[in-house]
Order: sequence, then structure tokens, then C-alpha cells
Amino acid sequence: MKSADIRKKYLEFYKARGHAVIPAAPIVPPDDPTTLFTSSGMQQMVPCLKGEPHPMGTRLTDSQPSFRADDIEEVGDNRHICMFEMLGNWSLGDYFKKEQLPWVYEFLTKEVGLDPDRLFVSVFAGDEYAPRDDESIKIWQSVFSTDKPAKVGTEGFDPATKIYLYPAKKNWWSRAGEPAKMPVGEVGGPDSEVFYDFGEELHLHENSSWSGEPCHVNCDCGRFLEIGNSVFMQYVKTDSGVQPLPKNNVDFGGGLERLAAASQNTPDIFTTDSFTSILRSIEVSSGKRYEGEYMPPMRVIADHLRAAVFMIAQGITPSNKLQGYVLRRLLRRAAVRGRKLGGDIKKIFESSIPTVVSFYSDAGFISADSSTKVQAVVSEELTRFEKVLTNGIKEIDRRQGKLDEQIAFDLYQSYGFPFEITSELVAEKGTTLSQEKFDELFKKHKEESRTASAGMFKGGLADHSEVVTKYHTTTHLLHQALRDVLGDEISQAGSNLTSERLRFDYTYSGKPTDEQLKKIETIVNEKIKADLPVVKTIEDKDEALKSGARAFFAEKYPDKVSVYTIGDYSKELCGGPHVGHTGEIGGMRVVKDESLGVGKRRIYARLTA
Repeated sequence: MKSADIRKKYLEFYKARGHAVIPAAPIVPPDDPTTLFTSSGMQQMVPCLKGEPHPMGTRLTDSQPSFRADDIEEVGDNRHICMFEMLGNWSLGDYFKKEQLPWVYEFLTKEVGLDPDRLFVSVFAGDEYAPRDDESIKIWQSVFSTDKPAKVGTEGFDPATKIYLYPAKKNWWSRAGEPAKMPVGEVGGPDSEVFYDFGEELHLHENSSWSGEPCHVNCDCGRFLEIGNSVFMQYVKTDSGVQPLPKNNVDFGGGLERLAAASQNTPDIFTTDSFTSILRSIEVSSGKRYEGEYMPPMRVIADHLRAAVFMIAQGITPSNKLQGYVLRRLLRRAAVRGRKLGGDIKKIFESSIPTVVSFYSDAGFISADSSTKVQAVVSEELTRFEKVLTNGIKEIDRRQGKLDEQIAFDLYQSYGFPFEITSELVAEKGTTLSQEKFDELFKKHKEESRTASAGMFKGGLADHSEVVTKYHTTTHLLHQALRDVLGDEISQAGSNLTSERLRFDYTYSGKPTDEQLKKIETIVNEKIKADLPVVKTIEDKDEALKSGARAFFAEKYPDKVSVYTIGDYSKELCGGPHVGHTGEIGGMRVVKDESLGVGKRRIYARLTA
């Protein structure tokens, strides 16, 4: 079954069961200052999972394009990708396990058509913090049952055993991890994962490093593929341990690409329709076939270019900071892999971009006319990288007698090479570099220069402090002040918040004068001093927009929306969080304003005592 068919069936399946289909969030979450990218379908749902009502009700479903850099080193095998699409459904204090688990099974077997004999599940085994999830075990036994309850196992793998018990490290979810790591007030609970079995020949394959090792459903040999996970948020951490929540929530996530692989019974995600078009473009433009030694680099190019195209289409451009930093590294990492194909890297990228745009525009996630814009950005970045790559290779050749972690750091400093690129280049010379030693050099430099670059390629977080909430409300005030001073031409083009500053991108054809920036700062501080109330309401989207509420241009909103009104000064569609009154902010100072290119600017500001 094709990915588009699975997506459509999934949304229709849950819509028929009373779920409202909510729009996907942008790849850069506009209302979550704690992370660089939307990394899962549940990310925009965090406030609701913590108790805030959702404007569309208690039963929700969606399909969410997501990006995670955590597994970037594993991209190149048959199943790890950074850019993926997550199918999700949620119950906010509504239904729970007895509805959710049978629905998951019904969708997988009846709608997608998966063979029940190839499906296996895992549940929480219990520990000193929370009991074994016997409720899920009984439900799964009933679901799998023919004439007797399904077997429950704890070790190894037996085809006759359908349910497997795992500790909290594998089958517990909270933002902080397993129960022992949860801070007081954090919510979480057991989860139940569904795995698809591609057959024992994968585990026992002569080229598998796992051959001869004991296999189990959560094994990483490639035989089993996790295709869905139901998280049951039913506990809260207290001083005395974890206690039941008054209302239980369900959060399900299923990777679309993985579901397509299971549907087509192929253990290689890259042979599904999500990737076949782009891989074919890479084959034609490089003159190489997707086989043997060319499979890993082609997979990296396909995955990274998918992510890069999506990011650029939604307004991100390559840079040395934050999201732009990650985008630049994706393009450069893919370009290095392109060298292994021996073809023209620009030609490979240019031929592949339209296929990615077509795939995501058909799904309604990006504009169909994005190719020209994306091509221009990618071409410029590749031109820039070709120069530094040439210089980097010359430097490596010059230091042939001493290739160590210091050269990796020097190339990072001089040319912006991420560690893994230098590591791959020196590996061609027969030298292996240590990530740990490189990190030590980087940490020392960070302490000396206080750079904010460390860890961004891993998708690093900002924080969850009260000061970030203050910055969020300040951003709304700044947006309106920019319009007051510079005119209605101003519209939001992105934002990022940390505990140290706010960054706000906006469209504007001119350049603000120093006097105008000072006036903007003065207006914001006047509104802060006025201690205006910040009020949240749930409104019809169209009515809210007609009433003058602002909306972030890249986001698609549901029919019912959360609206935050600040006195009689600002009104915006937003998911929060915000302060209760502007007086809580203290004050704001504009730090700088800079150009991001034609018609786009970026302003930085900091809070003052």
C-alpha cells in the first residue's frame, strides 16, 4: 500500500471514531520555544497532555512531518531516517486502553492489511515505581486470542509468544525518561509498542553483525520494525513516587514510512514510495545503481535532501546558528556522500528536488511552486561548500602526518566542517577520529568563548524556565510594536526563544533606523509597565482572523483556535505559554536588527530587570 493511501485511511479511520483532524504544525514550532524542530506529532499537543483543553475537543488525529537528528549517525542503514511523517491520535481524558489497543490492531490488520502472524507487541514490565501493565496485557491477549489467551514472554523470541515484557527504559514514556528520572510534577506512563516481523533470515543473514546473537522483538538487527506506539499517560511524579492522574490521556504515534515498509513487506524503508522517486533521480543523475556500496550514500542523500527541501520550503535558510545550522549540516553531509557516487553533486541535488517537492505538496504540507526557491538556496549553499571542501581537503593533505581530533576542530573553526565530515574525509586516509576527544576540545572552546553552537546538530533544547514564557509574551508585544512603527507590511516569518534572548524574524522591504528601533523598544516597555492582562479564549478561526487576530504565516490552524489577547493592544492565534499580566515581564531591550536577505529581517531582544 502506498504512503498516501495509508495516511488517508488512517485519518478516515479515526475520524469515523469521533476524532477531529487537526492540521500539521510547521517544521519549526511557532509556539514551542524549547526545541529547534517539530520532532513528533505529540509536540504541539504537550500543553493539552498537561491539562489544557484543545479547541477541537478531546479526540484528535493528524499526520505530522517531523525531524530528529538523534539518529543521524545511523542514517544509511535500511530503517533509520531523520525526516519522517508521524501518524497520531490522542484521547484527552476520553477513551483509554480498552478502546485504543483494539483500534490499533484493527487499523493495522483490516485497513493496512498486515498479517496478524507477523505482529508482536511489548508492554511495561513494572518496577518499584509503577506496577506491571496488566491491563494492556489482558487487552492484547483478548485481541490476539483465537481459542486461548496469547502467551506472555520476558526473554528471547518465540513466534508463539505475542506479548513481551520490557523495563521502563524500553516501555515507559515521559519527557524526562523513565520514572526514576522524572521530576516532581512530570506526567508519564507505560507504553505499548507494535512490531512487524520481516523474518528470521534478516537476523541470521551472513552479513549481519547480529548473526548468532539471541533475537527479540526490540532487537536492532533489522528483523523487527517498530510501527506504532501507544503511550498511556496515567501517572504524575510526586514526592512519594508516581501517583495516578485524575484523567488519563492516550498518545499514539506511528511512522508512516515504517508502516509503508510493513505493508509492502520490505525491510528497506528506502524501497517504499516515500523514497523510490528521489532514489531514481539520484540513480539517473549519478549514473550509479541503488545497490552494493552505493546504497548507504544514496540513502543519506535521499533522507537529508528530503529534510532540507522541506525546511527551505517552510522558510529556513542555511546559516551557522540554530535551525539554519542544522540545515547547512544536512546539505553538506549529503554533499560529502555525493562524492562517493562520483557524479556532479549539483546535478544530483537539482534533479532530486522537484520529486521531493511533489511528494510533500501532494500531501498538502508545502507549496507546489517551492522548487525554484529551493533550487536557488541549495545551489548557493553547494557553491559555498565546494570552496570550503576544497580548502578542507587541501588542509587534510597538508597535515597528512598528523591527522587527529585537533584538525577536526580546526576545520570546524575555519570552514564550518561538522566533525562527522572531517571524520569521513580522514577515514579515507586510514585514520579514525574520536568524537569524545573532539567534544572535549569543543567544550574547552565553548567555555572560553561562550558560543551557542554546541549540540545543535543533535537537535539541542533551550529550556522550560519561566523566563522563556516571559520572552514568549514579549514576542507578541514586539510583533505589534513593529507594525505600529514600521507599518502593516510587517508579518512574522519565524521566531526562536532561549532563556537569554528572543529572536524574531519578520518581512520588511526597508531597514529600520536607530530611532525607529528605539521607538519600538519604548512601546513594548510601555505595554509591559501598563501591566496588561493576557487572556486566552477559544474561538472560531475565521471569526478570530476577521476580528483582527494575527497568525503565524507558516502554520495551518484548525477550525477552533486558541487566541491570546494582551489588553487592547495585541491579539494572536497561539498555543502558549504566556504570563498572566505583562508586568511580570520586567522590561525589554532591543539588542540588534539585521538583514536576512531581500525583504526579510531578524531582530534580537533581551529582558531587563
